[in-house]
Amino acid sequence: MNNRKPHSNLRIIVFDMDGVLVDVKSSWQFVHKEFGKNNLQNLKRYKSGEITYRELMRSDIALWGHVRLSRIKSILNKVPIMPGARQTCRCLRMSGLKMALISAGISILAERLQAILGLDYVFANEILADQQGFLTGEGIEKVSLLNKIKVLNRLSITENFSLSECVVIGDSPYDIPMFKKTGLGIAFNSSEKSVQKSAAIVIEKKDLREILSHIQFLSRPCRI
Repeated sequence: MNNRKPHSNLRIIVFDMDGVLVDVKSSWQFVHKEFGKNNLQNLKRYKSGEITYRELMRSDIALWGHVRLSRIKSILNKVPIMPGARQTCRCLRMSGLKMALISAGISILAERLQAILGLDYVFANEILADQQGFLTGEGIEKVSLLNKIKVLNRLSITENFSLSECVVIGDSPYDIPMFKKTGLGIAFNSSEKSVQKSAAIVIEKKDLREILSHIQFLSRPCRI
């Protein structure tokens, strides 16, 4: 377990999206399920290094066929927000902390969460559409599944904060590199043993408010 103490001048909370801010494990898989598809074979090829993440995105989008982007948005609007997320983000905002989302999921959902939860920064992958609103089959890779720390490093430079001033909340092995580099890593509702071992704090209850007792001592308390 990572026992590193968070910096006393905590400035930013970084959330994974799928399984943390929303109660689904994958926004991509959520859309696949709506179309009766799965991308498990292509995901395996990506993890083995056979294809790039951009190629994985392209293969995922191809599974949905000739549909409008609005259809994908309507599907993602069904994704449930994690219990306690609204209250937690309100408390963090009241405490003067910045909030960021870094996810290899779909930006449509990330932007919905930004509007609802008041997130300061969101980084997720974009799906492209043509002038008629139909999917082009392409996407813009902003967050690679295997290199989320790259996005966090870039954000820390542009916004001038130290990684030691950052708390990361995640649930998958892809969040472990961020746990190791930041002030505090919190494994939230994760069944992955490697994630639990890499985090300083493990939260098993599916309620995001559980994180507050571990970080509020660094800021002004608030009632939820």
